[in-house]
Amino acid sequence: MEVEVKLRLPDAVSHGQVSTLLSPFHIKTHRQENFFFDGLSGELSSRLAVLRIRFYDGDARCVICLKARAVLVDGVSRVEEDEEELEPSVGRACVEDPQRLKEVESRIMGRVKDEFGGYGFVGLGGFKNVRSVFEWNGLKLELDETSFEFGTLYEIECESNDPDAAKKMLEDLLKENGIAYSYSEASKFAIFRSGKL
Repeated sequence: MEVEVKLRLPDAVSHGQVSTLLSPFHIKTHRQENFFFDGLSGELSSRLAVLRIRFYDGDARCVICLKARAVLVDGVSRVEEDEEELEPSVGRACVEDPQRLKEVESRIMGRVKDEFGGYGFVGLGGFKNVRSVFEWNGLKLELDETSFEFGTLYEIECESNDPDAAKKMLEDLLKENGIAYSYSEASKFAIFRSGKL
């Protein structure tokens, strides 16, 4: 179970303010490409699951991930998540032809076949994300700028075993610095599927 605090920033200005504020704590920045897949008959989505292939910094790294039963309440997301490394060239081949997923030898694809049936796959498209990572007060913060075809989303995420404490620390930081925010109400995937920010 992945538990994350998700706070939405209203615009590029507030994103820039947070980036400047946290700059002394910056660890790395990743450019991510995210691609999503479903069964030919919606076998995953009909059971609130999603299959994602994510590329980091071109083809430096590739991860395949199965997420299920996501719940997002008051800026705290809880989702079952299982992921593993995938050879980037294999990931690119699956994006090009989703039917190649049937041939991928991996624990995740074994689960997909067992739990949802692996008869065929369809690509749903995806989006790009620039993720800046910071280590701040014992928390790992991820500042996201997500580019959809219909607009840009700005968000702070923080994975934590104590999401209430992490959320309070983040909210105090933003309030003390006059930075507007709200609780995220939908996952990036849900926003992507809805076609609106």
